[in-house]
Amino acid sequence: MSAREERPALSSRTTSLYDYALFRHGIEPDGRVPRKGFPLPEGPAEPSRADLTWQQAHIEVTDALTPLLCDPDPVRAAAAVHRAAAELAMPHRTLRAHTARLALADEDAARRTARQLTRTGTDAAAVGVGMALLIRLGEPEDVPCLKALGMLHGLADAASAALDPLDRQAAALLVIRSRDRRGELTALTDAITTGDAEATRSALVSLPDEPEAMWLARRIAEAADLHGLLRARPQDAELLALTGRLLHRMADQQDGRADILGYRPARAVYEALVRHADRLPPTPEHRSLLLSVALDLHSGPAVLLNWRPGRRRALLDALDGLLPATAPESVPGDREAAWFRRNRHLPFARAEDGDRPRWEVVVVHGSADSSAVETRILAEGVPLVAALFGKGRGNPPEYLLDSGRLRAAPEPREVQLAEAYCTEGCCGALYVTIRRDGDEVVWDGWRGAVGPPPPPCRFDAAAYDAELARAERDHSWCWPARSTARLIAAGLRERPELAARWELSQHWVGTDWRDPDAVVLHLRHEPSAPPPGTGGSLSFHWSLPDDDGPPRDRAAAVLRRLETDDPKAFATFGGGNDELARALGYRPPPPAPQT
Repeated sequence: MSAREERPALSSRTTSLYDYALFRHGIEPDGRVPRKGFPLPEGPAEPSRADLTWQQAHIEVTDALTPLLCDPDPVRAAAAVHRAAAELAMPHRTLRAHTARLALADEDAARRTARQLTRTGTDAAAVGVGMALLIRLGEPEDVPCLKALGMLHGLADAASAALDPLDRQAAALLVIRSRDRRGELTALTDAITTGDAEATRSALVSLPDEPEAMWLARRIAEAADLHGLLRARPQDAELLALTGRLLHRMADQQDGRADILGYRPARAVYEALVRHADRLPPTPEHRSLLLSVALDLHSGPAVLLNWRPGRRRALLDALDGLLPATAPESVPGDREAAWFRRNRHLPFARAEDGDRPRWEVVVVHGSADSSAVETRILAEGVPLVAALFGKGRGNPPEYLLDSGRLRAAPEPREVQLAEAYCTEGCCGALYVTIRRDGDEVVWDGWRGAVGPPPPPCRFDAAAYDAELARAERDHSWCWPARSTARLIAAGLRERPELAARWELSQHWVGTDWRDPDAVVLHLRHEPSAPPPGTGGSLSFHWSLPDDDGPPRDRAAAVLRRLETDDPKAFATFGGGNDELARALGYRPPPPAPQT
Protein backbone atom coordinates (compact mmCIF):
# COMPACT_ATOMS: atom_id res chain seq x y z
CA MET A 1 0.00 0.00 0.00
CA SER A 2 1.36 3.44 -0.93
CA ALA A 3 1.76 6.27 1.57
CA ARG A 4 -1.08 8.19 -0.04
CA GLU A 5 -3.37 5.13 0.19
CA GLU A 6 -2.66 4.98 3.93
CA ARG A 7 -3.98 8.51 4.45
CA PRO A 8 -7.51 7.56 5.65
CA ALA A 9 -6.08 5.49 8.49
CA LEU A 10 -3.97 8.38 9.71
CA SER A 11 -6.85 10.82 9.30
CA SER A 12 -8.97 9.08 11.90
CA ARG A 13 -9.99 10.91 15.07
CA THR A 14 -7.71 8.66 17.17
CA THR A 15 -4.58 10.04 15.54
CA SER A 16 -3.08 13.12 17.13
CA LEU A 17 -3.07 16.24 14.99
CA TYR A 18 0.67 16.48 15.54
CA ASP A 19 1.26 13.00 14.06
CA TYR A 20 -1.22 13.71 11.29
CA ALA A 21 0.63 16.93 10.35
CA LEU A 22 3.98 15.10 10.23
CA PHE A 23 2.43 12.36 8.10
CA ARG A 24 0.85 14.75 5.62
CA HIS A 25 4.10 16.61 5.22
CA GLY A 26 6.07 13.39 4.87
CA ILE A 27 4.01 12.03 1.98
CA GLU A 28 4.33 15.18 -0.13
CA PRO A 29 6.74 14.29 -2.96
CA ASP A 30 8.40 17.73 -2.92
CA GLY A 31 7.91 18.43 0.78
CA ARG A 32 5.96 21.59 0.00
CA VAL A 33 3.33 22.87 2.41
CA PRO A 34 0.23 24.31 0.68
CA ARG A 35 -0.25 28.07 1.03
CA LYS A 36 -3.29 27.60 3.27
CA GLY A 37 -1.88 24.53 5.00
CA PHE A 38 -2.93 20.89 4.96
CA PRO A 39 -6.64 20.31 5.59
CA LEU A 40 -7.60 19.13 9.04
CA PRO A 41 -8.94 15.58 9.36
CA GLU A 42 -12.65 15.35 8.87
CA GLY A 43 -14.60 15.84 12.05
CA PRO A 44 -17.61 17.67 13.46
CA ALA A 45 -18.29 21.08 11.99
CA GLU A 46 -16.76 23.96 13.91
CA PRO A 47 -19.37 25.46 16.27
CA SER A 48 -20.77 28.89 15.52
CA ARG A 49 -22.44 30.91 18.29
CA ALA A 50 -23.30 34.32 16.90
CA ASP A 51 -25.22 35.27 20.03
CA LEU A 52 -22.21 34.79 22.32
CA THR A 53 -20.78 38.07 23.60
CA TRP A 54 -17.08 38.53 24.36
CA GLN A 55 -17.77 38.78 28.09
CA GLN A 56 -19.96 35.68 28.14
CA ALA A 57 -17.36 33.69 26.25
CA HIS A 58 -14.64 34.75 28.67
CA ILE A 59 -16.71 33.71 31.68
CA GLU A 60 -17.48 30.31 30.14
CA VAL A 61 -13.86 29.59 29.22
CA THR A 62 -12.57 30.75 32.60
CA ASP A 63 -15.07 28.62 34.53
CA ALA A 64 -14.50 25.53 32.41
CA LEU A 65 -10.72 25.52 31.95
CA THR A 66 -9.11 27.26 34.92
CA PRO A 67 -9.66 24.38 37.39
CA LEU A 68 -8.37 21.83 34.87
CA LEU A 69 -5.12 23.66 34.17
CA CYS A 70 -4.04 23.41 37.82
CA ASP A 71 -4.07 19.59 37.73
CA PRO A 72 -0.49 18.37 38.25
CA ASP A 73 -1.20 15.27 36.11
CA PRO A 74 -0.93 16.50 32.48
CA VAL A 75 -2.49 13.35 30.98
CA ARG A 76 -5.57 13.59 33.17
CA ALA A 77 -5.78 17.37 32.68
CA ALA A 78 -5.49 17.08 28.89
CA ALA A 79 -8.29 14.53 28.75
CA ALA A 80 -10.49 16.80 30.84
CA VAL A 81 -9.69 19.79 28.60
CA HIS A 82 -10.66 17.72 25.55
CA ARG A 83 -14.09 17.10 27.03
CA ALA A 84 -14.49 20.68 28.25
CA ALA A 85 -13.53 22.17 24.88
CA ALA A 86 -16.15 20.04 23.15
CA GLU A 87 -18.82 21.03 25.68
CA LEU A 88 -18.03 24.75 25.34
CA ALA A 89 -18.94 24.44 21.65
CA MET A 90 -17.59 27.81 20.60
CA PRO A 91 -15.55 28.81 17.54
CA HIS A 92 -11.96 27.66 17.83
CA ARG A 93 -10.54 31.14 17.38
CA THR A 94 -12.73 32.45 20.19
CA LEU A 95 -11.71 29.61 22.48
CA ARG A 96 -8.01 30.23 21.81
CA ALA A 97 -8.34 33.98 22.35
CA HIS A 98 -9.86 33.58 25.80
CA THR A 99 -7.51 30.76 26.80
CA ALA A 100 -4.55 33.05 26.10
CA ARG A 101 -5.98 35.53 28.65
CA LEU A 102 -6.60 33.10 31.51
CA ALA A 103 -5.08 33.85 34.90
CA LEU A 104 -2.94 30.81 35.77
CA ALA A 105 -2.25 29.88 39.37
CA ASP A 106 0.26 27.15 38.44
CA GLU A 107 2.11 27.96 35.22
CA ASP A 108 4.25 24.81 35.36
CA ALA A 109 1.17 22.61 35.50
CA ALA A 110 -0.47 24.56 32.69
CA ARG A 111 2.69 24.21 30.56
CA ARG A 112 2.74 20.44 31.04
CA THR A 113 -0.92 20.22 30.10
CA ALA A 114 -0.34 22.41 27.05
CA ARG A 115 2.44 20.11 25.86
CA GLN A 116 0.27 17.06 26.34
CA LEU A 117 -2.52 18.71 24.34
CA THR A 118 -0.30 19.82 21.45
CA ARG A 119 1.49 16.48 21.17
CA THR A 120 -1.41 14.06 21.67
CA GLY A 121 -4.58 16.08 21.06
CA THR A 122 -6.90 14.80 18.33
CA ASP A 123 -9.32 17.72 18.20
CA ALA A 124 -8.58 21.19 16.81
CA ALA A 125 -10.38 22.91 19.68
CA ALA A 126 -8.39 21.14 22.40
CA VAL A 127 -5.09 21.43 20.53
CA GLY A 128 -5.85 25.14 20.07
CA VAL A 129 -6.14 25.48 23.86
CA GLY A 130 -2.66 24.00 24.23
CA MET A 131 -1.21 26.31 21.58
CA ALA A 132 -2.83 29.35 23.18
CA LEU A 133 -1.17 28.45 26.49
CA LEU A 134 2.21 28.08 24.79
CA ILE A 135 1.96 31.64 23.46
CA ARG A 136 2.76 32.62 27.06
CA LEU A 137 4.47 29.52 28.39
CA GLY A 138 6.32 28.03 25.43
CA GLU A 139 10.00 27.11 25.57
CA PRO A 140 12.53 26.12 22.88
CA GLU A 141 11.63 22.43 23.20
CA ASP A 142 8.11 23.27 21.94
CA VAL A 143 9.32 24.65 18.60
CA PRO A 144 9.22 21.38 16.55
CA CYS A 145 5.68 20.58 17.64
CA LEU A 146 4.44 24.11 16.96
CA LYS A 147 6.07 24.17 13.52
CA ALA A 148 4.34 20.90 12.64
CA LEU A 149 0.90 22.00 13.86
CA GLY A 150 1.30 25.28 12.03
CA MET A 151 1.20 23.32 8.76
CA LEU A 152 -2.48 22.56 9.34
CA HIS A 153 -5.20 24.81 8.00
CA GLY A 154 -6.61 27.08 10.71
CA LEU A 155 -3.77 26.58 13.19
CA ALA A 156 -1.07 28.76 11.59
CA ASP A 157 -2.02 31.95 13.45
CA ALA A 158 -1.86 30.33 16.88
CA ALA A 159 1.35 28.48 16.02
CA SER A 160 3.08 31.62 14.71
CA ALA A 161 2.06 33.59 17.82
CA ALA A 162 3.58 30.89 20.04
CA LEU A 163 6.70 30.67 17.87
CA ASP A 164 7.34 34.42 17.71
CA PRO A 165 9.36 34.66 20.95
CA LEU A 166 11.06 31.30 20.33
CA ASP A 167 11.88 31.08 16.62
CA ARG A 168 11.08 34.26 14.69
CA GLN A 169 12.03 32.77 11.32
CA ALA A 170 9.71 29.78 11.73
CA ALA A 171 6.90 32.09 12.85
CA ALA A 172 7.44 34.33 9.82
CA LEU A 173 7.27 31.40 7.41
CA LEU A 174 3.92 30.32 8.86
CA VAL A 175 2.53 33.86 8.60
CA ILE A 176 3.62 34.19 4.98
CA ARG A 177 2.16 30.84 3.96
CA SER A 178 -1.18 31.57 5.58
CA ARG A 179 -1.49 35.17 4.30
CA ASP A 180 0.16 35.09 0.88
CA ARG A 181 -3.03 35.91 -0.97
CA ARG A 182 -2.04 35.17 -4.54
CA GLY A 183 1.10 33.10 -4.25
CA GLU A 184 3.54 35.95 -4.96
CA LEU A 185 5.78 34.70 -2.14
CA THR A 186 5.67 30.96 -2.87
CA ALA A 187 9.04 30.94 -4.65
CA LEU A 188 10.59 32.72 -1.68
CA THR A 189 9.17 30.36 0.95
CA ASP A 190 10.22 27.35 -1.12
CA ALA A 191 13.77 28.71 -1.31
CA ILE A 192 13.89 29.48 2.41
CA THR A 193 12.69 25.96 3.23
CA THR A 194 15.62 24.44 1.33
CA GLY A 195 18.10 26.32 3.52
CA ASP A 196 20.01 27.43 0.42
CA ALA A 197 21.16 31.01 1.09
CA GLU A 198 21.87 31.74 -2.58
CA ALA A 199 18.43 30.52 -3.66
CA THR A 200 16.88 32.61 -0.89
CA ARG A 201 18.81 35.69 -2.01
CA SER A 202 17.73 35.19 -5.65
CA ALA A 203 14.07 34.76 -4.72
CA LEU A 204 14.25 37.75 -2.41
CA VAL A 205 15.67 40.23 -4.94
CA SER A 206 13.19 38.95 -7.54
CA LEU A 207 10.19 40.11 -5.50
CA PRO A 208 8.17 42.71 -7.42
CA ASP A 209 7.95 46.15 -5.83
CA GLU A 210 4.19 45.88 -5.50
CA PRO A 211 1.85 45.99 -2.48
CA GLU A 212 0.72 42.39 -3.05
CA ALA A 213 4.28 41.16 -2.58
CA MET A 214 5.58 43.67 -0.03
CA TRP A 215 2.74 44.01 2.47
CA LEU A 216 4.37 41.34 4.69
CA ALA A 217 7.72 43.14 4.63
CA ARG A 218 8.76 42.40 8.22
CA ARG A 219 7.86 38.73 7.91
CA ILE A 220 9.72 38.52 4.60
CA ALA A 221 12.84 39.97 6.22
CA GLU A 222 12.55 37.61 9.21
CA ALA A 223 11.84 34.48 7.19
CA ALA A 224 14.70 35.13 4.75
CA ASP A 225 17.11 36.21 7.52
CA LEU A 226 17.77 39.49 5.73
CA HIS A 227 20.22 40.57 8.40
CA GLY A 228 22.30 37.43 7.90
CA LEU A 229 22.25 37.82 4.11
CA LEU A 230 23.50 41.41 4.42
CA ARG A 231 26.35 40.32 6.70
CA ALA A 232 27.40 37.73 4.13
CA ARG A 233 26.90 40.04 1.10
CA PRO A 234 27.38 43.60 2.40
CA GLN A 235 28.07 45.10 -1.05
CA ASP A 236 25.33 43.30 -3.01
CA ALA A 237 23.58 46.20 -4.76
CA GLU A 238 20.42 44.26 -5.57
CA LEU A 239 20.13 43.06 -1.99
CA LEU A 240 20.73 46.59 -0.67
CA ALA A 241 17.96 48.00 -2.87
CA LEU A 242 15.57 45.30 -1.70
CA THR A 243 16.59 46.07 1.91
CA GLY A 244 15.66 49.72 1.43
CA ARG A 245 12.25 48.80 0.04
CA LEU A 246 11.54 46.40 2.91
CA LEU A 247 12.60 48.92 5.57
CA HIS A 248 10.50 51.68 4.02
CA ARG A 249 7.48 49.40 3.85
CA MET A 250 7.98 48.34 7.49
CA ALA A 251 8.06 52.01 8.54
CA ASP A 252 4.71 52.72 6.91
CA GLN A 253 1.87 52.95 9.43
CA GLN A 254 -0.96 53.12 6.93
CA ASP A 255 -2.39 49.81 8.14
CA GLY A 256 -1.63 50.17 11.83
CA ARG A 257 1.43 50.04 14.07
CA ALA A 258 4.57 50.29 11.97
CA ASP A 259 6.20 46.88 11.61
CA ILE A 260 9.66 48.42 11.92
CA LEU A 261 9.07 48.65 15.67
CA GLY A 262 8.70 44.87 15.88
CA TYR A 263 11.68 44.04 13.66
CA ARG A 264 14.45 43.07 16.06
CA PRO A 265 17.49 43.70 13.79
CA ALA A 266 16.08 47.01 12.50
CA ARG A 267 18.92 49.23 13.69
CA ALA A 268 21.62 46.89 12.41
CA VAL A 269 19.90 46.59 9.03
CA TYR A 270 19.57 50.38 8.71
CA GLU A 271 23.27 50.66 9.54
CA ALA A 272 24.21 48.08 6.90
CA LEU A 273 22.08 49.78 4.25
CA VAL A 274 23.49 53.27 4.84
CA ARG A 275 27.08 52.04 5.22
CA HIS A 276 27.03 50.48 1.77
CA ALA A 277 24.43 52.65 0.02
CA ASP A 278 27.13 54.07 -2.24
CA ARG A 279 27.04 50.68 -4.00
CA LEU A 280 23.58 51.45 -5.36
CA PRO A 281 23.62 52.71 -8.95
CA PRO A 282 22.62 56.43 -8.99
CA THR A 283 19.24 55.85 -10.64
CA PRO A 284 16.13 57.97 -9.96
CA GLU A 285 14.53 54.98 -8.23
CA HIS A 286 17.45 54.49 -5.83
CA ARG A 287 17.68 58.23 -5.20
CA SER A 288 14.02 58.36 -4.17
CA LEU A 289 14.36 55.19 -2.12
CA LEU A 290 17.22 56.60 -0.04
CA LEU A 291 15.32 59.85 0.51
CA SER A 292 12.29 57.84 1.68
CA VAL A 293 14.49 55.96 4.16
CA ALA A 294 15.88 59.29 5.37
CA LEU A 295 12.37 60.63 5.95
CA ASP A 296 11.54 57.52 7.98
CA LEU A 297 14.67 58.02 10.09
CA HIS A 298 13.99 61.71 10.59
CA SER A 299 10.29 61.92 11.42
CA GLY A 300 8.74 58.47 11.03
CA PRO A 301 8.31 55.51 13.39
CA ALA A 302 11.98 54.53 12.90
CA VAL A 303 12.83 57.42 15.24
CA LEU A 304 11.38 55.34 18.09
CA LEU A 305 13.94 52.55 17.78
CA ASN A 306 16.41 52.36 20.66
CA TRP A 307 19.21 54.27 18.94
CA ARG A 308 22.56 54.93 20.57
CA PRO A 309 23.10 58.67 21.18
CA GLY A 310 23.93 60.48 17.94
CA ARG A 311 23.75 57.37 15.78
CA ARG A 312 20.52 58.19 13.93
CA ARG A 313 21.81 61.69 13.20
CA ALA A 314 25.01 60.16 11.80
CA LEU A 315 22.99 57.96 9.44
CA LEU A 316 21.05 60.99 8.24
CA ASP A 317 24.26 62.92 7.65
CA ALA A 318 25.63 60.02 5.63
CA LEU A 319 22.48 59.86 3.49
CA ASP A 320 22.60 63.63 3.00
CA GLY A 321 26.09 63.28 1.58
CA LEU A 322 25.05 60.47 -0.77
CA LEU A 323 22.09 62.26 -2.34
CA PRO A 324 22.41 64.91 -5.04
CA ALA A 325 21.53 68.45 -3.98
CA THR A 326 18.47 68.32 -6.24
CA ALA A 327 16.94 66.14 -8.88
CA PRO A 328 17.88 66.99 -12.46
CA GLU A 329 15.27 68.83 -14.45
CA SER A 330 12.92 66.42 -16.14
CA VAL A 331 10.05 66.37 -18.54
CA PRO A 332 6.62 67.47 -17.21
CA GLY A 333 4.80 64.66 -15.51
CA ASP A 334 7.91 63.05 -14.01
CA ARG A 335 6.40 62.52 -10.56
CA GLU A 336 9.48 60.79 -9.18
CA ALA A 337 11.76 63.76 -9.87
CA ALA A 338 9.17 66.30 -8.74
CA TRP A 339 8.66 64.42 -5.45
CA PHE A 340 12.42 64.34 -4.87
CA ARG A 341 12.82 68.07 -5.48
CA ARG A 342 10.00 68.94 -3.07
CA ASN A 343 11.29 66.74 -0.24
CA ARG A 344 15.09 66.73 -0.67
CA HIS A 345 15.73 69.17 2.17
CA LEU A 346 13.20 67.91 4.69
CA PRO A 347 14.94 65.10 6.62
CA PHE A 348 18.27 66.91 6.87
CA ALA A 349 17.23 70.26 8.35
CA ARG A 350 18.47 70.48 11.93
CA ALA A 351 15.84 71.71 14.38
CA GLU A 352 16.87 74.16 17.07
CA ASP A 353 17.50 72.86 20.55
CA GLY A 354 14.74 73.11 23.12
CA ASP A 355 11.15 71.98 23.32
CA ARG A 356 9.95 73.75 20.18
CA PRO A 357 7.36 71.61 18.40
CA ARG A 358 7.63 71.03 14.68
CA TRP A 359 5.06 70.12 12.07
CA GLU A 360 6.33 68.39 8.96
CA VAL A 361 4.12 67.53 6.01
CA VAL A 362 5.31 64.32 4.39
CA VAL A 363 4.16 62.86 1.10
CA VAL A 364 4.66 59.15 1.69
CA HIS A 365 6.59 57.71 -1.24
CA GLY A 366 5.44 54.15 -1.76
CA SER A 367 5.64 54.46 -5.52
CA ALA A 368 5.69 57.27 -8.03
CA ASP A 369 1.88 57.23 -8.09
CA SER A 370 1.40 57.43 -4.32
CA SER A 371 -0.31 60.54 -2.97
CA ALA A 372 -0.62 59.68 0.71
CA VAL A 373 -0.01 62.85 2.72
CA GLU A 374 0.35 63.04 6.48
CA THR A 375 1.24 65.71 9.02
CA ARG A 376 3.98 64.49 11.33
CA ILE A 377 4.10 66.30 14.67
CA LEU A 378 7.47 66.25 16.41
CA ALA A 379 7.99 67.18 20.05
CA GLU A 380 11.64 67.12 21.12
CA GLY A 381 12.27 65.14 17.94
CA VAL A 382 9.73 62.41 18.79
CA PRO A 383 6.90 61.74 16.30
CA LEU A 384 3.84 61.93 18.55
CA VAL A 385 1.35 60.00 16.42
CA ALA A 386 3.72 57.06 15.96
CA ALA A 387 4.65 57.10 19.66
CA LEU A 388 1.16 57.49 21.13
CA PHE A 389 -1.19 55.93 18.62
CA GLY A 390 0.33 53.64 16.01
CA LYS A 391 -2.96 52.70 14.34
CA GLY A 392 -2.68 54.92 11.30
CA ARG A 393 -1.02 57.98 9.86
CA GLY A 394 -1.38 61.52 11.09
CA ASN A 395 -4.21 63.56 9.60
CA PRO A 396 -3.41 65.51 6.41
CA PRO A 397 -2.37 69.17 6.47
CA GLU A 398 -5.67 70.28 4.96
CA TYR A 399 -7.35 69.06 8.16
CA LEU A 400 -4.78 70.17 10.75
CA LEU A 401 -3.01 73.19 9.21
CA ASP A 402 -5.28 74.79 6.61
CA SER A 403 -8.19 74.74 9.05
CA GLY A 404 -6.28 76.46 11.88
CA ARG A 405 -7.17 73.63 14.25
CA LEU A 406 -3.72 73.60 15.85
CA ARG A 407 -3.79 77.27 16.78
CA ALA A 408 -3.86 77.82 20.54
CA ALA A 409 -6.38 80.06 22.31
CA PRO A 410 -7.32 80.52 25.96
CA GLU A 411 -10.44 78.47 25.30
CA PRO A 412 -9.44 74.76 25.14
CA ARG A 413 -10.05 73.01 21.83
CA GLU A 414 -9.99 69.24 21.27
CA VAL A 415 -8.31 68.24 18.01
CA GLN A 416 -8.12 64.88 16.28
CA LEU A 417 -4.49 64.27 15.32
CA ALA A 418 -4.94 60.86 13.69
CA GLU A 419 -7.63 58.33 12.89
CA ALA A 420 -7.26 54.56 12.72
CA TYR A 421 -6.75 53.24 9.21
CA CYS A 422 -10.03 51.31 9.54
CA THR A 423 -12.03 54.38 10.75
CA GLU A 424 -12.50 55.79 14.23
CA GLY A 425 -15.64 53.73 14.83
CA CYS A 426 -13.59 50.55 14.55
CA CYS A 427 -10.23 51.16 16.22
CA GLY A 428 -10.39 54.72 17.47
CA ALA A 429 -8.54 57.99 16.95
CA LEU A 430 -5.96 60.12 18.75
CA TYR A 431 -7.18 63.39 20.27
CA VAL A 432 -5.48 66.13 22.24
CA THR A 433 -6.82 69.28 23.90
CA ILE A 434 -4.89 72.45 23.00
CA ARG A 435 -5.00 75.57 25.16
CA ARG A 436 -2.96 78.69 25.78
CA ASP A 437 -1.82 79.14 29.38
CA GLY A 438 0.01 82.46 29.79
CA ASP A 439 3.27 82.27 27.90
CA GLU A 440 2.88 78.55 27.26
CA VAL A 441 0.80 76.35 24.96
CA VAL A 442 -0.35 73.16 26.65
CA TRP A 443 -1.31 69.89 24.99
CA ASP A 444 -3.09 67.62 27.44
CA GLY A 445 -6.33 65.70 27.88
CA TRP A 446 -5.06 63.01 25.52
CA ARG A 447 -7.77 60.65 24.33
CA GLY A 448 -7.29 57.45 22.35
CA ALA A 449 -3.58 57.03 23.09
CA VAL A 450 -2.26 53.48 23.29
CA GLY A 451 -0.75 52.61 26.66
CA PRO A 452 -0.59 54.78 29.79
CA PRO A 453 -2.01 58.32 29.48
CA PRO A 454 0.81 60.57 28.23
CA PRO A 455 1.84 63.58 30.32
CA PRO A 456 0.98 67.11 29.17
CA CYS A 457 3.27 68.73 26.59
CA ARG A 458 4.18 72.36 27.33
CA PHE A 459 5.63 74.63 24.65
CA ASP A 460 6.88 78.19 24.70
CA ALA A 461 3.94 80.08 23.18
CA ALA A 462 6.04 82.38 20.98
CA ALA A 463 8.01 79.46 19.53
CA TYR A 464 4.80 77.48 19.07
CA ASP A 465 3.09 80.28 17.16
CA ALA A 466 6.15 80.87 14.98
CA GLU A 467 6.49 77.21 14.05
CA LEU A 468 2.78 76.87 13.30
CA ALA A 469 2.82 80.00 11.12
CA ARG A 470 5.82 78.58 9.22
CA ALA A 471 4.05 75.26 8.64
CA GLU A 472 0.85 76.95 7.48
CA ARG A 473 2.79 79.04 4.93
CA ASP A 474 4.98 76.19 3.71
CA HIS A 475 3.42 74.62 0.64
CA SER A 476 6.68 73.30 -0.78
CA TRP A 477 5.49 69.72 -0.34
CA CYS A 478 2.43 70.34 -2.52
CA TRP A 479 2.18 69.34 -6.19
CA PRO A 480 -0.05 71.25 -8.68
CA ALA A 481 -3.17 69.06 -8.41
CA ARG A 482 -3.01 69.11 -4.62
CA SER A 483 -2.62 72.90 -4.71
CA THR A 484 -5.71 73.12 -6.92
CA ALA A 485 -7.67 70.98 -4.46
CA ARG A 486 -6.57 73.10 -1.48
CA LEU A 487 -7.57 76.32 -3.27
CA ILE A 488 -10.99 74.89 -4.13
CA ALA A 489 -11.52 73.80 -0.52
CA ALA A 490 -10.49 77.23 0.74
CA GLY A 491 -12.86 78.90 -1.73
CA LEU A 492 -15.76 76.74 -0.58
CA ARG A 493 -14.99 77.56 3.07
CA GLU A 494 -14.98 81.29 2.28
CA ARG A 495 -18.09 81.14 0.07
CA PRO A 496 -20.31 78.34 1.46
CA GLU A 497 -23.27 79.70 -0.50
CA LEU A 498 -21.76 78.33 -3.74
CA ALA A 499 -22.53 74.75 -2.72
CA ALA A 500 -25.49 75.55 -0.48
CA ARG A 501 -27.53 76.95 -3.39
CA TRP A 502 -27.58 73.44 -4.85
CA GLU A 503 -28.28 71.87 -1.44
CA LEU A 504 -24.76 70.46 -1.40
CA SER A 505 -22.08 70.46 1.27
CA GLN A 506 -18.35 69.92 0.91
CA HIS A 507 -17.50 66.46 2.20
CA TRP A 508 -13.91 66.25 0.97
CA VAL A 509 -11.73 67.82 -1.73
CA GLY A 510 -8.40 66.29 -2.64
CA THR A 511 -6.43 64.25 -5.16
CA ASP A 512 -7.25 60.74 -6.29
CA TRP A 513 -5.27 58.05 -4.45
CA ARG A 514 -4.54 56.15 -7.68
CA ASP A 515 -3.94 59.24 -9.82
CA PRO A 516 -2.28 62.08 -7.85
CA ASP A 517 -2.76 64.49 -10.76
CA ALA A 518 -6.57 64.15 -10.68
CA VAL A 519 -8.59 66.51 -8.43
CA VAL A 520 -11.78 65.10 -6.94
CA LEU A 521 -14.60 66.93 -5.14
CA HIS A 522 -16.75 64.75 -2.91
CA LEU A 523 -20.06 66.53 -2.32
CA ARG A 524 -23.03 65.52 -0.18
CA HIS A 525 -26.66 66.28 -1.09
CA GLU A 526 -29.24 66.36 1.68
CA PRO A 527 -32.54 67.79 0.36
CA SER A 528 -34.28 70.31 2.56
CA ALA A 529 -37.62 68.83 1.46
CA PRO A 530 -37.01 65.19 0.58
CA PRO A 531 -39.75 63.25 -1.26
CA PRO A 532 -42.25 61.60 1.11
CA GLY A 533 -40.98 58.36 2.60
CA THR A 534 -37.33 59.15 1.97
CA GLY A 535 -34.48 60.75 3.87
CA GLY A 536 -30.77 60.60 4.35
CA SER A 537 -28.29 61.94 1.83
CA LEU A 538 -26.58 61.21 -1.49
CA SER A 539 -22.94 61.58 -2.48
CA PHE A 540 -21.50 62.90 -5.73
CA HIS A 541 -17.94 62.82 -7.06
CA TRP A 542 -16.75 65.55 -9.41
CA SER A 543 -13.44 64.65 -11.05
CA LEU A 544 -11.49 67.37 -12.82
CA PRO A 545 -9.54 66.43 -15.92
CA ASP A 546 -5.79 66.74 -15.63
CA ASP A 547 -4.39 69.78 -17.43
CA ASP A 548 -1.36 72.05 -17.23
CA GLY A 549 -3.16 75.18 -16.11
CA PRO A 550 -2.01 77.07 -13.02
CA PRO A 551 -3.71 75.80 -9.85
CA ARG A 552 -5.19 79.22 -9.04
CA ASP A 553 -6.81 79.44 -12.47
CA ARG A 554 -8.17 75.89 -12.28
CA ALA A 555 -9.65 76.49 -8.82
CA ALA A 556 -11.21 79.77 -9.91
CA ALA A 557 -12.85 78.02 -12.87
CA VAL A 558 -14.43 75.44 -10.56
CA LEU A 559 -15.80 78.13 -8.25
CA ARG A 560 -17.20 80.09 -11.20
CA ARG A 561 -18.97 77.01 -12.53
CA LEU A 562 -20.59 76.45 -9.15
CA GLU A 563 -22.17 79.90 -9.48
CA THR A 564 -24.29 78.76 -12.44
CA ASP A 565 -24.27 74.95 -12.75
CA ASP A 566 -25.66 72.32 -10.37
CA PRO A 567 -22.96 69.62 -9.92
CA LYS A 568 -25.67 66.99 -9.48
CA ALA A 569 -26.30 67.33 -13.22
CA PHE A 570 -22.76 66.39 -14.29
CA ALA A 571 -20.94 64.82 -11.33
CA THR A 572 -20.86 61.06 -10.79
CA PHE A 573 -23.48 59.71 -8.40
CA GLY A 574 -21.67 57.86 -5.64
CA GLY A 575 -24.50 56.29 -3.65
CA GLY A 576 -26.39 57.01 -0.47
CA ASN A 577 -29.94 56.42 0.70
CA ASP A 578 -31.52 54.00 -1.79
CA GLU A 579 -35.09 55.31 -1.42
CA LEU A 580 -33.98 58.89 -1.90
CA ALA A 581 -31.87 57.97 -4.93
CA ARG A 582 -34.77 56.18 -6.62
CA ALA A 583 -37.19 58.99 -5.87
CA LEU A 584 -34.83 61.54 -7.44
CA GLY A 585 -33.98 59.36 -10.43
CA TYR A 586 -30.40 58.38 -9.55
CA ARG A 587 -29.29 54.84 -10.21
CA PRO A 588 -27.12 53.25 -7.53
CA PRO A 589 -23.52 52.71 -8.66
CA PRO A 590 -22.67 49.16 -9.74
CA PRO A 591 -20.99 47.00 -7.11
CA ALA A 592 -17.20 47.01 -7.11
CA PRO A 593 -15.71 44.07 -9.05
CA GLN A 594 -14.60 41.15 -6.92
CA THR A 595 -10.86 40.63 -6.82
